[in-house]
Amino acid sequence: MKHKVGIVGCGGIAHQKHLPALSNAAERVEIVACCDIIVERAQEVAENFGAPGCKVFEDYRELLKEGDIEIVYVLTPNVAHCPITVAAFEAGKHVLCEKPMAANVEDAQRMMDAWKKSGKLFTIGYQNRYRPDSQTLKRLCEEGELGQIYYAQAHALRRRGVPTWGVFTDKAQQGGGPLIDIGTHSLDLTLWFMDNYEPAAVTGVTFEKLGHSLRPEVQGNPMGTWNPDTFEVEDAAFAFVTMKDGSLITIDASWIINSTEERCAASYLCGTIAGAELTGVGGSNDKKLYLNKIMGGKQVKIEADTEAGGVDLFPGRSVQAADVECKVWLDAIEGKGELVVKPEQAFTVTKILDAVYKSAQTGKQIVFE
Repeated sequence: MKHKVGIVGCGGIAHQKHLPALSNAAERVEIVACCDIIVERAQEVAENFGAPGCKVFEDYRELLKEGDIEIVYVLTPNVAHCPITVAAFEAGKHVLCEKPMAANVEDAQRMMDAWKKSGKLFTIGYQNRYRPDSQTLKRLCEEGELGQIYYAQAHALRRRGVPTWGVFTDKAQQGGGPLIDIGTHSLDLTLWFMDNYEPAAVTGVTFEKLGHSLRPEVQGNPMGTWNPDTFEVEDAAFAFVTMKDGSLITIDASWIINSTEERCAASYLCGTIAGAELTGVGGSNDKKLYLNKIMGGKQVKIEADTEAGGVDLFPGRSVQAADVECKVWLDAIEGKGELVVKPEQAFTVTKILDAVYKSAQTGKQIVFE
């Protein structure tokens, strides 16, 4: 019996990531309902990816009334994550929600409360955990190769990478810009590697220096010219996060910044035994993993061969992170394994990101109780 899935939100992330992954898992799952406020998009997904008789909806509440739907994918702008996810849990569905969990910590808390009452499974779409380089570094951290990680950097820097489609620059729909969009991936990875989810205080700053400009020396965006009149979010954000055990994490995130390097979904870790650099996606050093350690009394830098062993669950071969994410999710639903991205972890990411924005707005450090 195949798992029956309802898709809410049929835009970019659905087409780029989840629909291909679900198609590759067609022996286990089928899409039986699609929903989008632009109903033509839902109709297109139903025709191209849906099972025979796949239903189309404009209102997610109507989709949730379908009793045969077991799993709901929430693939909408950030501010819609909360109401749809809460309603899905109340309707008795498992939920995979795209990152970040929510646009703010208050919404994230409502989602957590609804999940705990539901008895269903809940995960967030942090697919970068399933990259071979990420998996290798996680194992090294778990095996104690780095010792205690007391300082880390979470990098999400695009020199020019403004998404000019959808509502990415609409603050009311997204809650923020590059920090909440791509910084969320880097922070998630860094917390996961450290296995540290106890933030004590956050100090953050945001900049709006370039997004409001059409000057040719400022633009040059590979994703197309952005509209400065509708650019309502930050260009870049930076933060210091002090953890309760005294560890420190720095965060940088940008869509537009005049830097010489690009690093997205990247992490730099400093431990008491060794250090590691996960170079991330993009730039001149794509998806590399370097270790810094002492060997033979000398400090050495080693590049790890992350492709040789494949990815956990797919040993010996290279696969797309989205496919691994889908397999882990379906396995967990079937009781064949544990979730890799747990709700409590994703909640902490949103808690920190929300604090960065609040600190930047108030000019004050945000201290957690």
